[in-house]
Amino acid sequence: MSQELLRIVENIARDKNIDKESIFVDLEEAMVSAARKHFGEPESNIVVSIDRSNGQITASKDDETIDIKRLGRIPAQTAKQVMIQKIRADERDSIYAEFVQRKGEIVSGTVVRYESGTVIVNLDRWTEAFMPKGEQIMGQTHRVSERIRCLILDVKETSNQVKIILSRTHPDFIRRLFELEVPEINEKIIEIRALAREASYRTKVAVISFDEKVDPVGACVGVRGSRIKNIVDELGGEKIDIVRWNESSQVLVANALMPAKVSEIALCFELGRATVVVDEDQLSLAIGKHGQNVRLAARLTGWDIDILTPEEYNLGIERLTNCIKTVEGANDTIVDKLIALGIISIGDLDDVGVEPLVNELKIGAEIARKLIAAVPKEIERLDTESKKKEIEKQLSKQVKAPDDNA
Repeated sequence: MSQELLRIVENIARDKNIDKESIFVDLEEAMVSAARKHFGEPESNIVVSIDRSNGQITASKDDETIDIKRLGRIPAQTAKQVMIQKIRADERDSIYAEFVQRKGEIVSGTVVRYESGTVIVNLDRWTEAFMPKGEQIMGQTHRVSERIRCLILDVKETSNQVKIILSRTHPDFIRRLFELEVPEINEKIIEIRALAREASYRTKVAVISFDEKVDPVGACVGVRGSRIKNIVDELGGEKIDIVRWNESSQVLVANALMPAKVSEIALCFELGRATVVVDEDQLSLAIGKHGQNVRLAARLTGWDIDILTPEEYNLGIERLTNCIKTVEGANDTIVDKLIALGIISIGDLDDVGVEPLVNELKIGAEIARKLIAAVPKEIERLDTESKKKEIEKQLSKQVKAPDDNA
C-alpha cells in the first residue's frame, strides 16, 4: 500500500505537472480533515505525516497514535473531496505559473471547438486556452482538430480556472513569427525597430542590421521570398511591407510610405507632423486603399503624415506668404524660417502659436503675436473669396442655361 501511494503521487505529479511535495502536503491535510470529522473535534490536535521515501503514513491525536485506515467510509469520503479540491487548486497554480512566464510567446495547439465565436484551443492534455473573436484573423476559419499557432496574449487566474487568452491579430504575433523564420533576428544581427499592423490586411515592419554585410530587408524576405512567404501564408495572405529603419525621420518616413515615391518632406517637430509631397501619379499609392498605407506609415514612424501634391504644397506656401506680407515688419526671411521649421500653411502657423516662433526662429515677440493674429483674418478673407467664386460660378451657369436650350 505504501509503494502504491508513492506511485499514485508520482503519476499525478507527472500528468498534472504538480510538484510532488505539494501533493504529499495535500494528502496529509486531507487526512487531518477526515480524522477531525471522525472524532467530531474540529479543534483537536491531529497530526498526519507521510514518509516521502517509503510512503508510510503515521497519525496521532493529542500525541496518541491513531490508525488512519480505521476511520470509516464517511471520513474517507471527506478526505477524497478535500484531496480533489486541493489537487485542482495545485493544478491551477501550476498552469498559471507556467503560462504567465510564457506570456508573449508563440504556442501551438489543437482546435477543440467553438463557443459563441471564441475558439477553444487545447495546448496540451489538460490545458485549454481561449481565442476571442476579436483576436482571430478576419476571414480565417479553423477546423476542429486543426493545429494552429497563436500568441499567448494574457494569463488570468479566476476562482475556478486559469484563463489563457490567445491572439493571432496582435502585432507581437508577427514579431514572434519573424523571430522564428529569420535566424538573424534571433542572433541579434537584425532588429525589428518598429511594427504597425492592421490584422488581416497589411503590416509594416521596420528593420535594421548591426552587420553591414547583412541586408536586413533581404534577410527578412529570404531567398526567392521564402521566409516572408511562410509568414504571409501563416497569416492567410496578409500583406507585409519590410521597411529599412533609419535614424533620420525624413528618410524613415519616405521608406515607410513605399511603394510610393516621395518628392519632398517637411518635418514640423512642434506639431509632430510630416508634410509629404508626392507627384499626382504617386498620390493613390502613398495614401493606399482606404488610407491604409499612410495610416500604417504614421503609426510606424510616430509622425502625423499629411500627403500633398506639388500644387497643394505650393498653394499652402503661397497663402502663408500672402498672410505674412500683411504683417508690418515681416519679410521673406521669416517665410523661409517658417518653412524650415516645417510650417507650410497658415493652419500650421495657427497651430504652432507664438512661443515656438520666438524660441526656435528668434522672431521678436511683438511680430510673432502679429503673425498669429493675422491668421484668422487671412482665413476669413480666403473663405469670403471662395464663396464669391462659387456665387460667380453659379451665376455663370444660370446665364448660359437659356443659350444651351435655344
